[in-house]
Amino acid sequence: MTRVVKLSVIVPFYNVQTYAPDTLRSLRANAREDFEFILVDDCSTDGTADLLRRAADEIPGVVVRRHKQNGGLATARNTGLDAARGEYLAFLDGDDWLAPGFYADLVARTEALGCDFVRTDHVQADGRTRTVHRVPHGRRGEVMAPRDAILPATRTTSVDYAYAWAGLYHRRLLDRGLLHFTDGLRTAEDRPWIWRLHREADSFAVLGLLGIFYRRGVASSLTQIGDMRQLDFIRSFDQVISETAADRDAQALLPKAVRNYCAIIAHHMSSMERFEPAVARALKSMSAGALKRMPQDVLDDAIDSMDAKRATLLRRLRRRAGAKEVAAA
Repeated sequence: MTRVVKLSVIVPFYNVQTYAPDTLRSLRANAREDFEFILVDDCSTDGTADLLRRAADEIPGVVVRRHKQNGGLATARNTGLDAARGEYLAFLDGDDWLAPGFYADLVARTEALGCDFVRTDHVQADGRTRTVHRVPHGRRGEVMAPRDAILPATRTTSVDYAYAWAGLYHRRLLDRGLLHFTDGLRTAEDRPWIWRLHREADSFAVLGLLGIFYRRGVASSLTQIGDMRQLDFIRSFDQVISETAADRDAQALLPKAVRNYCAIIAHHMSSMERFEPAVARALKSMSAGALKRMPQDVLDDAIDSMDAKRATLLRRLRRRAGAKEVAAA
């Protein structure tokens, strides 16, 4: 008889042999007869693959998939989604970990609400320091329309809390084509994904439930690397803008999307020293091009709404794009 799977947990791994044992121990402490753990090895070159092979023998419900070439986090998650059989789906990164019994509690609370997806708080672990991070949404345990939680444009909202692993998702979202990620995105892959969920899913809720531990400061993490992969945020936010512009509520939602994009550009531009010189030049040029592609009236309002430091930086970058255009004419 085919085993009924209540939950599929998708966990990509790439060269995290130092941290994977913690992740795998926490999965064992969350194992249940009707849970499956899909471990996707994104072509690791260290000892990660051996750890996953052992986990398949030692942890109930483990399934291992291995990529023949490295595809990045978005592609690895898609591999897991394609293999998943669960009624509910969750994500975890290969260097993070869980409190014992967290998934059983999360599934039970989500089933009681009956919504398409839930978002949860998490604990950030930076060395020995632990900090609680809350979903920026005040109403807890209340089912709402996700679209209603996108705005206002000038305040941090649920779409800004983009972590795919901080939540649980019903299979009907997968069946509707809402859970796959843009293939090949190396960073900011969660951004188009969370915006699409909030625009197109029917219901969601936020749970004040702690049990996910997110490890910061990992040397192999893309947030710590200053190469060209970091610039995938441009492609990611271009997708957010284009899809939001096609939405029935584009006029209301675009100011939020544009302001978010501007804030991310300003963040990267203000920390240029962490990039290799060629990457820094590409960042400047690609960011100027991104500003040019945005709806200009919406961009005007977005820049005007920002603090003086970021607004000045963005206006200077915008002038650079205009000057290049004049020089090329």
